[in-house]
Amino acid sequence: MPSSPAQPPATWFARPAARTWRCPPAPDDVRRFHTARSDYASTPLTELPSLAAELGVGRVFVKDESSRLGLPAFKALGASWAIHRILAGRAPGAPVRLVTATDGNHGRAVARMARLNGRPAHVFVPRGVHPDAVAAIEAEGARVTRVDGPYDVAVRRAAEAADEPSAVLVQDTSWPGYEEIPGWIVEGYATLFHEIDQQLRAMRAQLPDLLAVPVGVGSLAQAAVTHYRSRPAGPAPALLAVEPVAAACVLASLVRGEPVAVDTGETAMAGLNCGTPSGLAWPALRDGLDAAVAVTDADSARASRDLAALGVSSGPCGAASLAGVRAALTGEGADDRRGALGVAPTATLVLLSTEGTAANPATTPGASP
Repeated sequence: MPSSPAQPPATWFARPAARTWRCPPAPDDVRRFHTARSDYASTPLTELPSLAAELGVGRVFVKDESSRLGLPAFKALGASWAIHRILAGRAPGAPVRLVTATDGNHGRAVARMARLNGRPAHVFVPRGVHPDAVAAIEAEGARVTRVDGPYDVAVRRAAEAADEPSAVLVQDTSWPGYEEIPGWIVEGYATLFHEIDQQLRAMRAQLPDLLAVPVGVGSLAQAAVTHYRSRPAGPAPALLAVEPVAAACVLASLVRGEPVAVDTGETAMAGLNCGTPSGLAWPALRDGLDAAVAVTDADSARASRDLAALGVSSGPCGAASLAGVRAALTGEGADDRRGALGVAPTATLVLLSTEGTAANPATTPGASP
């Protein structure tokens, strides 16, 4: 995989033709699995008229993932479904040790689901993850190994540790030869988008004209593409990926037209601090994303404060959606970007707030974690 070019990275990419691309849907049994759980409840979809006025659109909704299956982030949807599929393929009582790497939320979700299923978990954590996030993983009973390196190095360490018969790697990124379990994780996220459809109908709102999704390796964005690009007819929303400027691997890949790895820097958006797109996600992102934007920590921090003032708990990664929409729809060149996204004054926007403030406490860039 080539590295990104040395010149200053782009902060915006658009390809409106993505709205015409179509793909197969996620399997229906994912939603049935989640809704049958005793800890399941739909997360809120909150309308924020003040943001609609600020952004010059008709309606703005925030999908608040600050409490999902008892955890403060959306990742439990993917981890629960993937672990269900893993254990269903093993003999009852067979030893299974679940291994993963994480920059916060995914590892805690795997640790929680492992504990609920009576299985041990081993979680590899890269540098830059807040100590409170690490402690939350340990509180689930998981063994935690700290890695003195970025996310991609932690993933390699986890894959090495899972190379034994009783161990299974439960990773939310993929590479050649490791696609099945990451695919199950992506399938698990489909429940979130079905909820949005139902909630918008209940509030007599149209389906979104624009959906903003925070992006690390791109698995949640892949799930968004799968959901909204699998409809055989009717208008399709614009899908906007939002990344930190310190780790905009999907944006760089879209600009290049092929997957590229970027050298990541420090960012308060720890859950998005990933340098390589998921190989499984990349074809869907390449063909199905309308646009991508990179935002700063200051942008995300402002968005988090503004959402808190409006009653929505949103950590740095979750607030990236609002930061990204602001970057896309306001400021110099906004008319061109709005045109590329097809955002009219009557548009309906949905922002995915993927975590609450308790999920991945912000670390000041440059400070020791």
